[in-house]
Amino acid sequence: MSLYNTIMKLVFLASSFSIVWYMRQHKIVRRTYDKEHDTFRHQFILLPCLVLALLINEKFTFREVMWAFSIYLEAVAILPQLVLLQRTRNIDNLAGHYVFFLGAYRALYILNWIYRYFTEPHFVHWISWIAGIVQTLLYADFFYYYITSWKNNVKLELPA
Repeated sequence: MSLYNTIMKLVFLASSFSIVWYMRQHKIVRRTYDKEHDTFRHQFILLPCLVLALLINEKFTFREVMWAFSIYLEAVAILPQLVLLQRTRNIDNLAGHYVFFLGAYRALYILNWIYRYFTEPHFVHWISWIAGIVQTLLYADFFYYYITSWKNNVKLELPA
């Protein structure tokens, strides 16, 4: 582990915790939560990811199982947001751009893996690769509507 990697992970964790704090505690931000439309049952992604991590991992140790769990969970973590956006059909520019660039980030990760596969010996990470491809495919429908709305200069709307 490098100092850069450690600092970046700490910044990522701190910013993630601060976002959660703002969503739950900040008076103005908390009021924007749409409880009526946010009915996604998180156990439908948590439990299958945990079972998959217990069954398919690189080595059956606590650390490796938790790593696999985090990779599987990251692959499907966007589902509640996509379902909420589809239910509300009211997608503001900031939310649309945010989700698009989250997916673009994952797609660029795949390009990085392809590059590393051909330039680094023994660079094979099947769990990461398959989870990353699944995650990018989950974004594919959103990408289509995002790019179509951008190209036609109309407000982004997802089908109900």
